[in-house]
Amino acid sequence: MDFGIVLILLLTACISYLILTYGKMLHKRGQLPPGPLPLPIVGNVLQVNTGNIAQSLIKISKKYGPVYTLYFGSKPNLVLCGYETVKEALINQADQFSGRGPYPVFDTYIKGNDVAFSNGEKWKALRRFALQTMRNFGVGKRSIEERIQEENQFLMKVIRNTNKSPFEPTQIICRSVSNVICSVLFGSRFDYEDKVFQNIARSIDDNFKLMSSSWGTWYNIYPEIMDYLPGPHQKILANHQVLRPIFQDIIKTHQETLDPENPRDYIDVFLTKMEKEKNNPESHFFMETLIMTMHTLLYGGTDTVTTTLKYSILILMKFPEVAEKIQKEINQVIGQNRPPATEDRKKMPYTDAVIHELQRFIDVVPLSVPHLVLQDTQIMGYKIPMDTVVIPVLGSVHYDSTQYEKPNAFNPEHFLDQNGCFKKNDALMAFSAGKRICPGEVLARMEIFLFLTTLLQNFTFQPVGSRDDINLVPTGSGLLNIPLRYQCCAIPR
Repeated sequence: MDFGIVLILLLTACISYLILTYGKMLHKRGQLPPGPLPLPIVGNVLQVNTGNIAQSLIKISKKYGPVYTLYFGSKPNLVLCGYETVKEALINQADQFSGRGPYPVFDTYIKGNDVAFSNGEKWKALRRFALQTMRNFGVGKRSIEERIQEENQFLMKVIRNTNKSPFEPTQIICRSVSNVICSVLFGSRFDYEDKVFQNIARSIDDNFKLMSSSWGTWYNIYPEIMDYLPGPHQKILANHQVLRPIFQDIIKTHQETLDPENPRDYIDVFLTKMEKEKNNPESHFFMETLIMTMHTLLYGGTDTVTTTLKYSILILMKFPEVAEKIQKEINQVIGQNRPPATEDRKKMPYTDAVIHELQRFIDVVPLSVPHLVLQDTQIMGYKIPMDTVVIPVLGSVHYDSTQYEKPNAFNPEHFLDQNGCFKKNDALMAFSAGKRICPGEVLARMEIFLFLTTLLQNFTFQPVGSRDDINLVPTGSGLLNIPLRYQCCAIPR
C-alpha cells in the first residue's frame, strides 16, 4: 500500500478519535455544573495560571459561581469556592464528599497504601488506628507537650548560637518540627547533625517546594506524559524513595526489640497489630501500609507546621507592633522563667487570635487535596454524579469577604470580640474540614502555639533590611503557599 495512503488513514483515524473523545467530553460536561468551555486534550489548562492555581480558580468562580466544572486535560473536576459552599460539601455532606481523589505527586509512590491517599475500608481502618495510636502516645496530653518543650530548648540553643547574625530559618525550624513527629513515630528524636535526619528533612523540604511549583501542578495534570519528560519534577519520586530504606532499617530494629506489652511508639503498635491480624485476609495492616503511613505522617507533620512558623516570623517582622503585643502577653501570663505550656493559651486571647489570623492569612494549603464524590448527590442545586473529582479551594474560604471584614489584610481583630476576648470563626479550615480533616490537627495546633510563643519569649526577630521591603507574596501556590527565602536576626530578650 502506498505510504501516503497509510499516512492519510492514520491521520483520519486520529482525528476521528479526537472528535469522538471530545464529543463524549462535551456530552458529560452537559451533565455537570457550568464552567469554561474545555479544549480537546488540554481542557481548561490554558486558562489557569499553574504558578498560582488557587487564585486562578477563585478568579474563574467570579464568572461561573461558587460551584463550577473545570477540565484538567480530559478529566472534569468540580471546583468549590467560598465558605458556605465548601462547608456544605465537606461538613454538611461529609459522607458523600469523603472520598480521596487522584493526586499523582503522592499517588505514584504511595499507591493508596497509607492513611491520607487511600479509600474505602482501608482508609477508615488506617485513619482510626492512627488517631487512636497518636492519642495514646500523648497527642493532646502532657507527654507530647513535654517532647515539644524539650525540642524547643534545642531550637533555642541553635538560634542563640547565631549571635544576632543574619540566618535563614527554614532548616533550623524544619529539623525541630520534624523531630516532634519522629518522636511519636520512632520513639526518639534525632541529633540535628545526624546525616540520616538531615536527609529526611532535606528530601521532604525539597519535595514540598517541587510539588508546590508549576512543575508539580503539571505533573498532577499529566502524570503519564510528565513521567517521560525531563525537568525538576523527576526528583519528586527520587525524594520519596529516600525515606524507604531509612524506615526499613528503623522498623527492623523495632522488630528485634519489640515488646508487645510495652509499646514505645507508633511502629511498635503497628507491628503488634500486624501480628494479631496476620491470618486475617482482609487486614489492612501489613509492612507496606506501615511504611507508607509513616511516610505520609512524617510529611504532614513536618512541612506544613514548618512553613506556618517561618511564614509567621516573616509576617511578625512586617508587623512588629503585633509581635510586641504577643510578647507583652507572654510576660504577663508566662514570664521568662518557665517554658510556655498549652494551658497558657486559654489566658492569652491576643496570642490565640494572632495565631488563628496567621493561619488564615498564610493559607498554607490553598487547595485541599482532591476529594471524590462517593455517591450521587446535589450541591447548590446541581446534580453531582458519583466518582466526580472535587477541588475545595480552601483559599477562597480564608479570604471570603462574607466571613472576614478585611480578608486581604493581616488583621488579628478578625478573631477578637469587642472585649478583646478570643472569637472563634468556623471559616478557618487550615487543616481542611469534615471526615478528611488532617489527622495530625491536634498535634499541629499544639506545636504552632508552643514553638511560636517560645520563640517570642526568647527573641525579637528583626529583618536584615527595612520592614517595608518585606514581601509576603508566596513563591508557590500548588500544594503549599511557601514564603520567599529570607534572612532574619534573632535578638535575645
